[in-house]
Amino acid sequence: MIALTGATRIGLGAIALWSLLAALTAASGNVPPFQLAAMTFALGGLLGCASWIVKPTGIAALRQPLRVWLVGVSGLFGYHALYFAALRIAPPAEAGLINYLWPLLIVLFAALLPGEKLRPAQVLGAILGFGGVLVLIFSKQDLSFSGAYVPGYLAALGAAVIWAIYSLSSRAFGTVPTDAVAGFCLATSLLSALCHLAFEVTVWPEFWSQWLAVVLLGIGPLGAAFYCWDFGVKRGDIGFLGVAAYATPVISTLLLVLSGFAEASIALAIACALIVFGAFVATRPSRRARPVRSRQS
Repeated sequence: MIALTGATRIGLGAIALWSLLAALTAASGNVPPFQLAAMTFALGGLLGCASWIVKPTGIAALRQPLRVWLVGVSGLFGYHALYFAALRIAPPAEAGLINYLWPLLIVLFAALLPGEKLRPAQVLGAILGFGGVLVLIFSKQDLSFSGAYVPGYLAALGAAVIWAIYSLSSRAFGTVPTDAVAGFCLATSLLSALCHLAFEVTVWPEFWSQWLAVVLLGIGPLGAAFYCWDFGVKRGDIGFLGVAAYATPVISTLLLVLSGFAEASIALAIACALIVFGAFVATRPSRRARPVRSRQS
């Protein structure tokens, strides 16, 4: 198997944090999506700014070309805006399944990056991972794609494409420090706040536990996770991270089971097996010609 570098392991930390997203979002109460995004991305951005106390030079990372800002903000805000729209227009199961094409897109298009090569093992691993997500979603709800929800499906597909492009662009902008993500988060918070004021009615958390969930969202899944992901895709194995991302919905479901919000099932076990096997396949080294040993006379 291929040894995972420290950067790849940090990227896996983002996947682990994203697995907490469903449980913490449920625990945050009835806060509207854009309002929740505005609150949590503000916390996520401030989390990055806090590191400048230890490393004052980190603020210099905000001085980036316009194209870097466009990619960063459109990645974070564009993805979440389209995903929220998809969940409003189309059934969540179908929208979620289409959205989870982004790890496969990362694996397929990573080969277009300089110095990267598409390995069949990674493609097979990504397909197995997508199969695990498919099994998990089918076990919860029968999928029934309808023409009436095409705009929602397109929004979900757009979200998947945007996140794949954002991840691959982060790799291409390898010289841009991860500290710049703080600026992207704060800009996303501002845009989310404007969308909230335009389309939603403000609903604040009612209990301290809901406020705690919001804070944890901003620190973890919608905060530190983006810094870990940026560092991982820039310096780690982006193909493997794409495959490993399929573990997110399964770990999320496992956490819901452990917390009593969902029940264990055979489908969950099958999904786990497919995703673990897919990750195993993706880390298999490519076949290379073995060196010819000289014969001793």
